[in-house]
Amino acid sequence: MLKAFSLFLVAALAFPQAPATAPAANAAKRRVAVLDFGYGTVQTSVAQIFGSNQDIGKGIADLVIDRLTNDGSFRVIERRMIDQIMTEQNFSNSDRADPTSAAKIGKLLGVDSIIVGDVTQFGRDDSHVGGTGGLGHYDKFGIGGIGVKKAKAVVGITARIIDVNTGEILASVQGKGESQRQGTNLLGGGGDWAGSGGGSFSMGSSNFGQTIIGEATNSAVTDLSQKLEAKATVIPTQTVHVEGVVADVAGTEMILNVGSKGGVHVGDKFVVSRVTRVVNDPVTGKPLKKVSEPVGEVTITQVEEDSSTGKFNGGGAPKVGDTFKSPGS
Repeated sequence: MLKAFSLFLVAALAFPQAPATAPAANAAKRRVAVLDFGYGTVQTSVAQIFGSNQDIGKGIADLVIDRLTNDGSFRVIERRMIDQIMTEQNFSNSDRADPTSAAKIGKLLGVDSIIVGDVTQFGRDDSHVGGTGGLGHYDKFGIGGIGVKKAKAVVGITARIIDVNTGEILASVQGKGESQRQGTNLLGGGGDWAGSGGGSFSMGSSNFGQTIIGEATNSAVTDLSQKLEAKATVIPTQTVHVEGVVADVAGTEMILNVGSKGGVHVGDKFVVSRVTRVVNDPVTGKPLKKVSEPVGEVTITQVEEDSSTGKFNGGGAPKVGDTFKSPGS
């Protein structure tokens, strides 16, 4: 036993275990905004399936945002910020389909690129579904001439990634999803689906997801999102220089007068400085230059639209009125 242990010890010393490889650093995530998808080409089918027009373009955009956010390949802008910009700049729904207008929206949002798209197919596959000719008659729950012995739902989506600086289409991808069941219809055949009509439509609800049109939609969104994630590297990252003024100081906590609308994110670090003297033109008396000295650094911990909060670190004591800016700017 002692001899065996000695041999093991010699082998271990002669061939030490290689150190664990450190995980590769994460590449910088691209900041993107996803606009509502257009669905004009399938609007008639949508109204026939649900009994009234439903904004499936908004619903599918929400699903794409959810997939991209959870995957972690992108930093996805919040929908409320998009809606605010659209309202403030008086953009119409048709503007979203135009690459130039979409790029302008993206610039205002401070993102690297903007994603726009269209729903190209939403409903049944006529070649696989029985029933009478044409689209048939749909009531609120999709029952009627659809042929309830076999129903096949097909959803097709296309999306384009647009450079916010040039309006160039960097990539175009398509997603498709299908679902088929026997003895049912597109919305599952039950009158208990609460998502249609009535204003409570939600493509993210479990009720919708359990229908075959919901299954096809989720499959198409997953397919599309995976292809968008694969194209992440084609998006150029933008260098955003931020500067502003310290609005409040409480111990090491600071509130800055620039927020998410100005390009600030949680985790950002800024150099805090203080103007020590102003050099004036001896002839005109006008200021020529402000001389500043660094006070310390602030790391952002919380961000709102027009302000941000951070923790100060440095040898000096920050004051209201101190300036801050991105390192190197």
